[in-house]
Amino acid sequence: MSDRIRAALYARVSTEEQADQGYSLAAQLQMLRDFCEVFEMDIAGEYVDDGYSGTNTRRPAYRRMFSPDERQRWDALVVIKMDRIHRNSKNFMLMIEDLSKNGQSFFSTTERIDTTTAVGRFAMDVIQRIAQLESEQIGERTKFGMIQKAEQKDGIMGFQPPYGYSIADGELISIPEEQIVVKRIFGSYLENSTLDEIASELNSSFIRTRNGNQWNKYNLRNILHNPVYAGYMHWEEHLIGHHADCPVSIDEYNQVQRLMASKTRGSKKNLPILLDIEEPS
Repeated sequence: MSDRIRAALYARVSTEEQADQGYSLAAQLQMLRDFCEVFEMDIAGEYVDDGYSGTNTRRPAYRRMFSPDERQRWDALVVIKMDRIHRNSKNFMLMIEDLSKNGQSFFSTTERIDTTTAVGRFAMDVIQRIAQLESEQIGERTKFGMIQKAEQKDGIMGFQPPYGYSIADGELISIPEEQIVVKRIFGSYLENSTLDEIASELNSSFIRTRNGNQWNKYNLRNILHNPVYAGYMHWEEHLIGHHADCPVSIDEYNQVQRLMASKTRGSKKNLPILLDIEEPS
């Protein structure tokens, strides 16, 4: 039996970081693979959360990695930086305690800290608290800027363009080949296909997300819930119309929201955004 450590490689980018090549998923995964090669670790699995904040503890790949069956496959969790796995110091330390109880280790390829010592654990806690402070400050600045843009009803509210669109001169520009896929997703759902069935159909047709990943029920749900495809960007209580082409009508979008709501037993934060707006004539 091999004595080599079995490593779970975890990579994450938030929506805001997707355009930053230093944080790209491909760059992170390559660094993690190189680390495993140098330290003679076996790669047990690669877990990728695309477009999720580090403060979100319900990331699909993160949850799958820590599921009872999956975590039997690995001995150590490897990331390029601690803030890739958590941006909240309390959540991070709870994860470290959980790893320790299960005899599993944690490695950050760019932050060499010995977590077996009191000094090392203190240093790790300080780094995490700094990361949390930076995250909160960025959130405050972003929120202020978005509110201003939303109230002015002008331009794009600081978001990375969703699938189906790019941004030029502060305006959304449609990407026809991606919008065809979006229209197909909405159409299939209205024909009562499940999210898993739609994902399987797209993946078997070798259609990938913008970042080259496979479709799943999580990224499909994000598309189906996004009013941008019916002509409106949403942020908090604000709706802003845009002038780019839309793959679905307001009526089709609202039909999908009602259908999804009828099938979902979720919390209030998952309630759909209905567009109480008349179609332009």
